[in-house]
Amino acid sequence: MAKLHSSEQSFKKVKTIYNNVDFNYRYEKLSSLNINPQSIKLVPNVLLNKYNFLPISLKENTLIIAVTDPYDLTMKDEISIATGMEVELVIVEKKDLERARKQYLVINIESDINKSLSQIGENNNEAYSTLKKSYKLQEDAPIVSIVSTLMIQAVQGQASDIHIEPQKEEVRVRFRIDGHLHKVLSLPKSILSGVISRLKILADMDIAEKRIAQDGHINMTIEEREVDFRISTLPTIFGEKAVIRILDKANAITQINSLGLSEKNRAILVSLCQRPHGLVLVTGPTGCGKTTTLYSMLNEITDESLNIITLEDPVEFCIEGINQVQINPKAGLTFSSGLRSILRQDPNVIMVGEIRDYETAQLSVQAALTGHLVLSTLHTNSAALTVARLADIQIENFLLASCLAGVVSQRLVRKLCPNCSESYILDEHTAIRLGIREEAGAQFYRAKGCSMCRNLGYYGRIALQEIMIVGKSISDEINKGNTTENLLEKMAIEEGMSTIKSDGVTKAKQGITSLEEVLQAVLLESS
Repeated sequence: MAKLHSSEQSFKKVKTIYNNVDFNYRYEKLSSLNINPQSIKLVPNVLLNKYNFLPISLKENTLIIAVTDPYDLTMKDEISIATGMEVELVIVEKKDLERARKQYLVINIESDINKSLSQIGENNNEAYSTLKKSYKLQEDAPIVSIVSTLMIQAVQGQASDIHIEPQKEEVRVRFRIDGHLHKVLSLPKSILSGVISRLKILADMDIAEKRIAQDGHINMTIEEREVDFRISTLPTIFGEKAVIRILDKANAITQINSLGLSEKNRAILVSLCQRPHGLVLVTGPTGCGKTTTLYSMLNEITDESLNIITLEDPVEFCIEGINQVQINPKAGLTFSSGLRSILRQDPNVIMVGEIRDYETAQLSVQAALTGHLVLSTLHTNSAALTVARLADIQIENFLLASCLAGVVSQRLVRKLCPNCSESYILDEHTAIRLGIREEAGAQFYRAKGCSMCRNLGYYGRIALQEIMIVGKSISDEINKGNTTENLLEKMAIEEGMSTIKSDGVTKAKQGITSLEEVLQAVLLESS
């Protein structure tokens, strides 16, 4: 059974008013409408980007569109002229329309790119020879249109990465959305060189060099938002592969309250931010949201009376009031050399993007011991394992016991779509198989799929966390050299730590995520 929103009653009241009064409009819940992706392709992209609406379906010669403002007659007229059809309006809630546009407008990417491909034609040797001579494309060139469309649609679809991958006979394009790669279209192999060259031009990379990997970045403004694209190319046997990391600055800096933490973990994380000194580590695999958590902690700490300095590789987002330093190994500015310089800058709080070696770890520990609050990240699979990892890189136990304040270990899981998730009772057999026998008979929720989530059953992501506070008892064990993962985890649980698994099961029972997502995160942790 689908869960009802707390706003369900207010929605019904507004619907009654709109549908009973002669406004000549319908007021509906967008999730109840069957969205036909083909209807989206009938409308030019310029209008989809210009106005806040979404084509829903086609009924004979009438295009039905979802809107929030039925009184924008100019929009209605322009759509009618562009499509040659009558236009019927259905009024929906603003937040539902925004979500649906982000999901469904990615679909229109194929039709837009096909138009550009038709301009290139099968015989494009002349275009490429011009490209090689000038190393420059005109603004109205089809290749430019294809690259721009990919980047704009990826941002609108809330993708974190674009993968452009040459195969034997085609070029596969995939978007990473909510941590999972989704194929969006295939491009002809003949335009690979032009697409990669266009990216290199924008990113100030060497367009002639195709034998080695290259990196660059592009700054663009999309829908009045500043977006940074980090470009990485890699030569493969079928041609150059490109990955574009999307850093949307509008969505980057968040507050601790917005991380979706349990009330208990939120309070613990805030208390760690209030420490006057000590070492606080955020751990987990690549792509688990460590940087987002660090930035939210810096937001919590930011104060005019404090000197806060960060050392990052790269600086992903700018935070007002904080001194951010970009690592530059070619110029001799590494984490360790930068940290030495920072310690001469009278800092109160230091954020080190990542502890990669003994020297950086040793300097971070020394800074924490000399009255500074130091925040950093480490690649470990659990909070308790972090201590053993630091011991492995030769950090003395007595120093670690004195400076380590806490460790935050986390994973990202997909959130269930609130419009279509359905409840079920976990049977005993499945509970035993999943290692949560005590939860047999409890109510959980699972993914179903609807038009609002593009039939994926999930929308957005949330962090699962375990936070180990290093109190006196754990500190004493570390000082004695007892740094095994099992011992420290057992002690932390006895002192109130919720593991990633228990945090995930709680969120699954609340309908925030599914048991399948939690178990994938736990398997990743145990691996």
